[in-house]
Formats: sequence, structure tokens, C-alpha cells
Amino acid sequence: MALSSTQQILLWGLGIAMVMGAVVNKTNFCTMGAVSDLVNMGDTGRIRSWFFAIAVAIGGVLLLQWTGGAKMSMVASNSTSFPPYLTASLAWPRYLVGGFLFGVGMTFGSGCGNKTMVRIGGGNLKSLFVFAMMGFGAYLMMYTNFGYQVFLRWMQPAFIDLSAHGSNTQGIGDILSGLFGMSSAALVSSVVGVLICVALIVWAFKSKDFRSSFDNILGGLVVGLAVVVAWWVTAGPLGQQWQNDAAFMDVPPAAVGAQSFTFVSPSGQFSYYLTSGFAKNLVTFGMMAAGGVVLGSLLFALATRRFRFEWFSSWSDFARHLVGGFLMGVGGVLGMGCTIGQGVTGVSTLALGSYMTLGSIIFGSALTMKVEYYRMVYEGEATVFSALVAALVDMHLLPGRLRKLEAI
Repeated sequence: MALSSTQQILLWGLGIAMVMGAVVNKTNFCTMGAVSDLVNMGDTGRIRSWFFAIAVAIGGVLLLQWTGGAKMSMVASNSTSFPPYLTASLAWPRYLVGGFLFGVGMTFGSGCGNKTMVRIGGGNLKSLFVFAMMGFGAYLMMYTNFGYQVFLRWMQPAFIDLSAHGSNTQGIGDILSGLFGMSSAALVSSVVGVLICVALIVWAFKSKDFRSSFDNILGGLVVGLAVVVAWWVTAGPLGQQWQNDAAFMDVPPAAVGAQSFTFVSPSGQFSYYLTSGFAKNLVTFGMMAAGGVVLGSLLFALATRRFRFEWFSSWSDFARHLVGGFLMGVGGVLGMGCTIGQGVTGVSTLALGSYMTLGSIIFGSALTMKVEYYRMVYEGEATVFSALVAALVDMHLLPGRLRKLEAI
């Protein structure tokens, strides 16, 4: 019996993600760990691996566009892309606030959405609770009025309609061509994409921290390629057939459209799936991808005897992880993606909002780490406020005269 286009898409999502889950477990590719290495030790190896993944994803998407391997123009349409990275509405407050909340959350939760799946596969029971809280936060944002009432109601008036300024999308190439009156937005986008891709590859390999580590290179390469293959599957011929088939179904599958990997909204989709009686049409590409990462990580952990159960060390550790998971769920949906969903997948489309979210995630995580480090070193002496001021001074965002704690 031939598989339907929906079944093929879901199996592709599962299979690609299994490879990614196994490799991420093996290489310890971790975006929160990358920020931690940079902030706490000055080691740039893993953050260069992350940006190498971005370069691979950008280069791969450019190849898909040039060769016609995938109809990436579908990503610019709200009706055929999930999420709509290239919408003409630059929702900059949600990108910045959502990214910041996610960055704080992934620090509290000991890893981003992707790392949470990997840790579950490796036997980390704490990450099950993080995933549950992430799903709860995402569910509130996606399926209730919570997100609008708490965030979007006051954010929407500040959104910028780029179509009024000559740009059809928030793609960096489209914005530049609109601003400077250039006739070919596609050409400008290609040039910008090539420049960013080459610059990131040169920057990554310039450091011995990165190029001397096979795991850093492998992790970045596989994550970047996984994002590209997912775009090829969902925006290529099979993806187009999937969308055409869904249009004629009485009960179409959920979240049909050109998409790649992201790991926050699928947790909300899974929560909705559980509360809706396990309806088959609610199983999404993202849910299968999240399950694939867990399964790939599990198989690798068992094969290499790295599978280890891990539990909370204290009640405060428990509370910290629950808060972290919830902030990731809320922030990830508000910012329209996580460190993979926006930080690799989104930026591969050259969407300006994705770059804003990426920067905000890094800032939120780095700031949280610095505050926590000051409070640990000055235990009993540092307040949250004094530690925050010291951290902001370290990041050159406040003048040094405001510092109450000695630099560490």
C-alpha cells in the first residue's frame, strides 16, 4: 500500500531528526553550552559550531533556490509556511522579548528545546519536566488568548509594515532592494546570503578552538544539513504535493506548509494533541521531528553505553527547571522559534526578525549566566539587582561607576 504524502512527510521528519539527535548527542552540540563556554571560559569552539551550522543552512537554502530543488518562495507566504518567517510585518517587539525570555529559560532549563529532546533520549528525567512545562507554555501561547492578552495586545501597534516601505517580505535582501530602489530583490538576497555564509565559515575556521575539534565541525555540519534537507522535503515536490493533497481533505493534517526544524511549537502541538483525544490529523512534522531527536539520541546513548538516568539535586533545582521550561515555551512561541527554529532555520531564510531573535536569545542567556555567576561568587552579599548591574557593566551596557560588586 502506497504511503500518502502526509505519511511520507512525517517519516522524513522522523528520519532526519533521528540522525540529528544521534549526532548532537555524540558531539555535544549545544547552543546554551556554546554561550556558557563563551561567557564563563572564553572558549568559542561550540559557538563557532553553532554559527557554522547557520552558514551551512544558509548555503544549502541558496542552493535549493538556485537549482529549483525546493520552492523556497513558499516560505514568503503566510498561508504556505510554518511559521511565517518572511512575513512583511516586522514584529520586532515579539522577536526581542520572546528571544530574551527564551534565552533566560534555556539557561534555567539546562538547554534549549533541541537539547531538551537530546537529554531526554540520554536518560535525563529532569528534561521530561522541562519539556512538559515548555509544552504548557507553548500551548497557552498557541491555543488560548494568553499570548494576545499578555504580549501582543501592546506589541502590535509597534509592528512595522515593510510593504509600506517597498519591501514584500522581511528578508534582508528584499529590505535592502526596497530601501535602495534595486530592481532584483532575488539577486540582492543571493549576494547577501553568500556574503553571510562565507563570512561565518571563515570566522568559524579561523579559530583553533573550532577547527581542531572534529565534534564541533561534525555537529555544525549535520545540524545545518538537517535544516536544509527538511526545507527540501517540505518545500520541494513532495511538500508541494502534500499541500495540494491537504487542500482537498475534509479534515486536513495540522501545520501543513514549508517548514524545517523548530522545537518549541511542537511541544505545544503535542500538548494540544494530548488534550484533543489523540486525533491522527494533529500529528505534525514538528512533533515527529521532536520524537526523532529523542529516538536518535536514545539509540546512540544505548549503543555507546552513555545512557544515564539523572534526577533533580534539590527542590530549588526542580523549581528552576520548571520555570525554565515555561519561559522557553512562552518565549519560543512569542519569538517564533528557538535556537534551532529561529537561530538556524529562520536565519537560513535571511529573515531580519530571525536575526533579531537570535541576538536576543544570546543576550538573554549570557546575561542570566553572568547574574547567576555573580550571585554564586558573592553568596549572601549580592542581591539580584547588584548582580544584574555588575553583569550589565561587564557587557558594556551600563557605566562602570554604577558597579557595586568587584568584577570577576
